[in-house]
This record gives sequence, structure tokens and C-alpha cells, in this order.
Amino acid sequence: MTKKPTFDYFIFFILIGLLVISLLAVYSGTGQYTDGQSFHFARRQLIWYIISIAIMIAVAYFDYDLLEKWAIYLYMLGISLLIYVRFFGVERNGSQRWIDLGFMDLQPSELMKIFLVLYLASIYKKVGKERLSFFKSIPLVLKTVIVLGIPFILILRQPDLGSALLIAVAALGLLFMSSIGNKMVACVISVLISGTGLLIYLFTQHEEWITTFLKPHQLGRIYSWINPTEYTMDYGYQLKQAVLGIGAGRFTGAGFNQGYQVQSGRVPEAHTDFIFAVIGEEFGFIGASILIVLYFLLIYRIITIALKTDDLFGVYICVGITTLISFQVFQNIAMTIGLMPVTGIALPFISYGGSALITNMLALGLVQSIYARSKDYMFSSENDLAA
Repeated sequence: MTKKPTFDYFIFFILIGLLVISLLAVYSGTGQYTDGQSFHFARRQLIWYIISIAIMIAVAYFDYDLLEKWAIYLYMLGISLLIYVRFFGVERNGSQRWIDLGFMDLQPSELMKIFLVLYLASIYKKVGKERLSFFKSIPLVLKTVIVLGIPFILILRQPDLGSALLIAVAALGLLFMSSIGNKMVACVISVLISGTGLLIYLFTQHEEWITTFLKPHQLGRIYSWINPTEYTMDYGYQLKQAVLGIGAGRFTGAGFNQGYQVQSGRVPEAHTDFIFAVIGEEFGFIGASILIVLYFLLIYRIITIALKTDDLFGVYICVGITTLISFQVFQNIAMTIGLMPVTGIALPFISYGGSALITNMLALGLVQSIYARSKDYMFSSENDLAA
């Protein structure tokens, strides 16, 4: 007799901490937009959190093993949604990324992150644990490139460079953890380094070639990152104001709802992409450190769950989700303080918005499902397993 699925409350309590930080930051970061309705965005964020947690719990009690067979169909669904949004999606600020569902705007690229992880996990599980030779690794690498390449191009064309890079990083993380040989790993790394060098060369010497796949505003963000002082009045305005706000926060912060840069409206998108600037200015180094510690604990917990499961499909899912969350956190915080170019990647579980939050909670629901069934496998008796 199989035990009922258990629930990892460690992750749940981390989410409660992230919820509190998110509501405080969203409330404070939207004061200049609400026209007297100060709780409007915070209330909506709370509603999205409640819905998302319900989705996470529902997924936790779902047998993730069934997704191994469905992964290809979910991947095809994701591709279909990306094609649909390419022709019929809602366009905002020069980007066509959303499908209007009436009660919310669905961003297919968010769902594609999970679908890609599931499909690649199913592919790698079929290969098994045995380390492949260099030549036997080639078909697996080529298949990964094709599976990644289709959604990557569709997302890049929206344009959404941040999400395209995110799925690419997730795919690479999974590939490096797969059964490909060490020589192939070295080869892939060499290709990536060479490709990066080529992009730098084209960017500095043949900019007209870069414009074929990057929009002017994306190039502007790269320029403002390389030379922020020259673009402080246009593409680098957000970054300058965010850095000023975080610097002004110092150790303890200016206080809740007291940040000058945020409350004066000098930090655009303070409740979404640049929400870390709100935390840094109003809660200072202490508040920012608490947030980062919560992220470290969440990532650590997912890794420990991956180490406990004896199912390769579950391991790969945890690896993919760990990579997705880690890169989002790194990229968002790094772009806010000027270490990386500005992209549209939100801060997981903190930034205002429904699609990203639901997707991240769905991912944690999968982790919870893996945790529950790993506990069964580890501690059930042989008779129970045989039954």
C-alpha cells in the first residue's frame, strides 16, 4: 500500500516569506500609479499568490511520472501558443508576447519554460545514466539544439531576449547534467565561448549584422550597460535611477514607503522588472540580504530533493527548475545594479504579475510531487513497493 503524498513545508514557509516581501514591495512600488487606490496592485498580487499556491498544491498531489509520456505533447502545445501569439498576440511597448484571456494576459513563453524542461528531461531519461562517448553524444546534443532552437527563435522574434536566454540557460544546464561525455561538455563550452567572442566582434565591428536579430531598444540597453554615463537620459535612465535608489538605501534602508527614488516615480516599472530597487532603497542591505537568503534556501531545498529521488526524470526536472529560478534571480538583480544588461526577466515570486508567478508555482508543484514520491520510494517497505 502506497503512502499518501507528503508536502514539503520548508518550501511552503519560504514562499510565505517571499509573499510578504512581494506584497510590501508591490504596494510601495505602485504608490504613484494607483490614484488613491493604494492597495490595487498589492491586492491583485495577493489574489495571484492564492491562485498560484492552490495550483502548486494541486500539482503536488499529481503523479509527475505521467508527464514523461505527455512531455512531447506539452512541448508541442507550447510551440503552438508561441506561433499563435506571433500572429494574434497582444502588442505592448513594441513587444508581442501576450494572449488576452479576458481575466488575465497569458504569456506563452512562461509556460514554454516548464514544457521545455519536461520534454528535455524525458529525452535524457531515455538515454539513461551511462556516460556516452563523444560520438554517441553528438545525436543527443543535436536533438537538444533542435528542441531548444524552435522556441528560442519564436521567443526572440516577439522580441523577448530575456526569456529566450532563460530557456537557453535551462537547456544548457540540463545538457551538462545529462549523459554526454566530458569531451563533448568541453566541446560545447568551447563553442559557447567562441560564439560569445563572435558576437562581441560583430557588435563592435559590424553592428549592422547584429540589427538583423536585435531590435533598436535591445541594442540601446546593451549600449547603456557598456557605457551608462552616455545613455543616462534614455536607455540607461532606469538603471541609473535604480542604482541611485539602492545606494541611498545603505544598510537599513529609507523605510517602508519612504524611498525617494521609488516614491517620486523616478524608477520606471518599480513593481515589475525593477522591484529589487524598491527593496534595496526602502529596506537596505538587510532587506536585500534576507531576500537573497530566502532564494538560496529555496534553491538548496530543490537540490536536496533532487539528490533524494531515485527517478532520473525527477532529477532532471529539479535540475531544470533550479536553473530557471537561479538564472532569473541572478539576471534580475544583476541588471538592477548594473552588472548585466537590462532585460525583461522578472524577479521570481516577487515581481507583480500573474503568468510568471503561476509558472514558478507550477514548477514548485512539480518539485513537491517529486519530493512526495521520493519519500514513498525511500521509506516504503518492499511489500508496499511490490503492491
